[in-house]
Amino acid sequence: MQISTKFTIAIHVLTAVRYFSQDYKITSDFLAGSIGSNPVIIRNIMSQLREAGLIVVKRGPGGITIDRPLAEITFLDVYKAVETNSDGNLFRFHENPNPACPVGRNIHQALDKSLREIQQHFEEDLRHYTLADVYDEMVEAVRNE
Repeated sequence: MQISTKFTIAIHVLTAVRYFSQDYKITSDFLAGSIGSNPVIIRNIMSQLREAGLIVVKRGPGGITIDRPLAEITFLDVYKAVETNSDGNLFRFHENPNPACPVGRNIHQALDKSLREIQQHFEEDLRHYTLADVYDEMVEAVRNE
């Protein structure tokens, strides 16, 4: 399994917003420069973060702000904002297993419990890390440069 870059870009966005917010107006172009990405990609991720209630975007001179303390934003919050499909399941099931095949007609039932448990463990692990953890590590790295 591989998580797309949207997750780490979203973490980068939130960390940069917090780090630079006192000195700069934070815009998608500003963030794209930090991330090394296209501003359109950043705007799409920002839209997802906004819809999840993690950031506030004010047009004009307002810029971007984080809507709650970093210690209250978990990796799971970010993951759910940018990575999950519409039904919230980590694993997507192939659509057309052959009902005439004994494996095809039973594979879904055989996998469902295991996949639910894996997703629960994964989400529990994500709950243990916050943006405050990342921010503190990043500030320490800047100090040690």
